[in-house]
Amino acid sequence: MALEQAFPGAQDRIVEPSSDGTSHGTDGESRGDRSGEVIASFGYQRFSNRELSRLDFLDRLLELSDDPALPVLERIKFMAIFAELLDEFFQVRVAGLEDQVAAGVRSRSVDGLRPGEQLRVIRNRVEELLARQDRIFLDHLAPALAEAGVRLSDWSSLDDDDRAFLVDVFHRQIYPVLTPLAVDPGHPFPYISNLSLNLLVEVGDPGTGEQRIARVKVPSVLPRFVVMPDGERFVPLEQVIAAHLDTLFPGMTIGEHDAFRVTRNADLAVEEDEADDLLVAVEMELQRRRFGSAVRLEISASARKELRERLARELDVPPDGVYTVSAPIGLGGLWAVYELDRPDLHAETWTPMTPPHLATAGNEPMDLFAVLRERDVLVHHPYDSFATSVEAFIAQAADDPDVMGIKQTLYRTSGDSPIVASLIKAAESGKQVAAIVELKARFDEQANIGWARALEEAGVHVVYGIVGLKTHSKTVLVLRNEDEGIRRYCHVGTGNYNSKTARIYEDIGLLTADPDIGADVGDLFNYLTGFSRHAGYRQLLVSPVTLRHRMLELIAQEERFGGSGRIEMKLNGLTDPEIIDALYRASRAGVPIDLAVRGLCCLRPGIPTLSETIRVRSVVGEFLEHSRIYRFGGAGHVAVEARSDQDGPEERQLTILIGSADLMERNLDRRIEVLVPVRDPELQARLLEVLDLVFADDTNAWTLGSDRRWRRVPNRNGVSSQCQLKELALERARRRREVEPRPSAG
Repeated sequence: MALEQAFPGAQDRIVEPSSDGTSHGTDGESRGDRSGEVIASFGYQRFSNRELSRLDFLDRLLELSDDPALPVLERIKFMAIFAELLDEFFQVRVAGLEDQVAAGVRSRSVDGLRPGEQLRVIRNRVEELLARQDRIFLDHLAPALAEAGVRLSDWSSLDDDDRAFLVDVFHRQIYPVLTPLAVDPGHPFPYISNLSLNLLVEVGDPGTGEQRIARVKVPSVLPRFVVMPDGERFVPLEQVIAAHLDTLFPGMTIGEHDAFRVTRNADLAVEEDEADDLLVAVEMELQRRRFGSAVRLEISASARKELRERLARELDVPPDGVYTVSAPIGLGGLWAVYELDRPDLHAETWTPMTPPHLATAGNEPMDLFAVLRERDVLVHHPYDSFATSVEAFIAQAADDPDVMGIKQTLYRTSGDSPIVASLIKAAESGKQVAAIVELKARFDEQANIGWARALEEAGVHVVYGIVGLKTHSKTVLVLRNEDEGIRRYCHVGTGNYNSKTARIYEDIGLLTADPDIGADVGDLFNYLTGFSRHAGYRQLLVSPVTLRHRMLELIAQEERFGGSGRIEMKLNGLTDPEIIDALYRASRAGVPIDLAVRGLCCLRPGIPTLSETIRVRSVVGEFLEHSRIYRFGGAGHVAVEARSDQDGPEERQLTILIGSADLMERNLDRRIEVLVPVRDPELQARLLEVLDLVFADDTNAWTLGSDRRWRRVPNRNGVSSQCQLKELALERARRRREVEPRPSAG
């Protein structure tokens, strides 16, 4: 079916070339020189600020939480994600900028701002976001929940029976774990741990008239909200505690009490080249994380000015680090509400499909290795099942007596990971198993330390990566003894080996027995586990070795074809100045460029003489868009175009790459990343289908203007890429069911 028939308006995104059909300059070297001069003349103005771009993504999450067309618990989910990501933003990005200011760093960001200037514009933007958060939660979400019978209640709204229930809960479950701490000359202000919720309480002695303040920590071991017996009303835990302050301070007069929370610098600073034991070094840094410098103080808007100022002094938080909020503090706790068993208030549950080539006939077990000897298999999660593809691939490798070894990278994984269980089983059965565990995966360090130790105890060879580089690639290598010798089977993907996030993150993976890809993945693992230099890779693009250079080559290749070229990218972040300038050069040559950037984007599209042919959009929907797809080349699978600097036509293959790398400095220069080419025409068609849908989406999409502002795409055709991809997955399953025999084990 033609794209225009299936998804009306999809072709609207194709940018017409400039009036001369090819470029904005003359042919040859002079055109390149002049293009570079024009691009450089824009200076800092050709970039957007990275941190503000991150906050723009959070704003899109807020917009979804305020969308009445979505089920109310889905809106609650987006509010919870917003709150958690804002916490992370302060712990890492704001903390890093404050460190730069403290160190006297005066260098400018790509858009020309010094660290102190960035902190000021961040402050203004965050205040706007918090005001919007309060308004959405208090005026829209809470009433919408109440209308559906789910109430976020406060103590004052409860009747006597409700209060009696909470009094019992308090004395049985809450009071025993509370520790009130007074502040006086003998009791200095207590240390407040990162992201812990607290009550600041004024306490008076009626006998002496002495006034003090005290701190009561809201226990993080308890749920953020107390669920009432009807299962549909929730009371914030801090309000239950506040209603019993007289129990905590018997005989005292209780004055004002206000909730507050402190955010601390949580970025690890591991000096790997000086650490004899990276595992121990990371563990020590995790302990220090709890005691990092304070970068933000959140306090109830009702708190008096003098109390806010005293608290800020005690915590050593500067005035511009204090934020007042009217909604409950720490709305990441709304996940407890989202998990409410109310199907009518959730989006329709999606059950991932088993990829047709991996589907079994009857109860016969599938031989995945036989399938991969016949063809490559593309898996697209969560539309395709992670359990019956990637997990099944590793589980079969662990069980197969002909498999001699398994090698895998682990960046983030789930708490009850079936993949880790398979690796342990394989090692215990005598197979050679190696796991590259990235200990520095931010906020998953502790979990990865636990997995590393469990794997080592089972006999797995555990490696912690390369000094100075994070191992972010998503790769598995299975070595199998067959009649022709050792055959390599691989998985290269865009997402983590995490069964939980695979149900909510959109990711793509390639399962293949291609000899060149297998040899490349083998060379990569030898580099990661041994003492060697990178090999000359045949098919893979690997950072920090070949990926940046090859990406620039591919962009330049399309630049030579001008208006006959084509660049499409789907990724999570685009911040690298060199890549952005290369895209500007291609745009000036007339190349149509479509970019789907979920989060950070420092490129400015649609600027005359700079980026007229570039369009940027962001899709934010039920699933978190996480895959990276890079497409270079004209329409069709093989494009034959006439180059302006040659007499005859040049044949060029459509190039499509998938993998773990975004186009950010960290990914290109400071991480081990992998992109793999997808060459099978059938699989290329599927990836083009994904790109077409993403750029046709007018339900969950925003577009970036030349003024750096994101605007919701008008819903004219009702195209939802995620809904359409569900339908396509169902259609593939229907089409292939029982159509052809499946290779079975034995």
